[in-house]
Amino acid sequence: MIQIGIDSFAKKYDENQNKHISDDERVVSELIERIEFADNVGINVFGVGEHHRKEFLDSAPHILLSAAAAKTSKIILTSAVAVLSAIDPVRLFQNYATIDLISKGRVEIVAGRGSFTEAFPLFGLNFNDYDELYSEKLDLLLKINEKETISWKGKFRPELNNQSIYPRPYQKKLPIWLGAGGSPNSFVRAGILGIPLMVAVIGGQTHRFRNLINLYYQAAEKAGHDRSKLKVGLHSLGFVAKTKDQAIGKYFPGYKKWFDEIGRERGWSPVTYEGFLSQIDKKGALVIGEPKEVAEKIIRHSEALGGLSRFTFQIDNPGLTNNDLMDSYELIGKEVIPLLNQNNISI
Repeated sequence: MIQIGIDSFAKKYDENQNKHISDDERVVSELIERIEFADNVGINVFGVGEHHRKEFLDSAPHILLSAAAAKTSKIILTSAVAVLSAIDPVRLFQNYATIDLISKGRVEIVAGRGSFTEAFPLFGLNFNDYDELYSEKLDLLLKINEKETISWKGKFRPELNNQSIYPRPYQKKLPIWLGAGGSPNSFVRAGILGIPLMVAVIGGQTHRFRNLINLYYQAAEKAGHDRSKLKVGLHSLGFVAKTKDQAIGKYFPGYKKWFDEIGRERGWSPVTYEGFLSQIDKKGALVIGEPKEVAEKIIRHSEALGGLSRFTFQIDNPGLTNNDLMDSYELIGKEVIPLLNQNNISI
């Protein structure tokens, strides 16, 4: 069965709207409450991202997940993604192994590079080492996960000589996914390693990523991995309301505000309403609408990409209230997931 999850970046609300909460403490507190609520309504997975920017409060995702672990009982808790370049793999493993002990075996890691690059100057990293740094740190993380005591030598970190790393997780090993955007090298890397792949598609047409996912499977099979044991997940922007018109009306203003801000940094054109509508059509990346329509779109995405093991909604939006988010979570848990289970989607 396909797992359905939520990914949050602990996005601040729009401070210009009085009905919204602008206080950082309340934003974090409500995030923990929402994770607990997601657990109660039957959502399978909850991920917390990692950014080092003013508008996000997720710079220490393991702390947020640890707080959530103590308040939940069933939901899988994961990074979304852990910016591997910005942290020592030993410490990353220790953080998530500890949360795994708190949660009694419900923790995973999605290791990636993130869609922003603010971690590089913040932690004194060199952009020229972008790929090599990530490859080396991923290699060390996977080795730590496999064995309690390791010897390892790399370029960017002091070597480890017969060093034991604790604590060990509640699970035998932490499930580690590779988070990928549009770089073919990331898909091939995940395939060679034989680890699950989480693909972020936040714009365009989702089916166009099929060729990249095929690269993942081809690389995995060439490396000797059993295709039947591989997993592919999809992370996309989404929002569910009782009607499609309500979903559009609530989601679009904050979406435009957010992406226009990012666009000014990256040289993108301003978001238009017509362009937004094209993104929520049958082939567009955004998964927005009423429950039946959303379930059908997840099914189409799964079929277009060759089968999904997991789909996660990125719902955070500066124009949405906490109640809007909670209402969407409830519809996902109580209506979208049962509809998908009826269709019995699996990879």
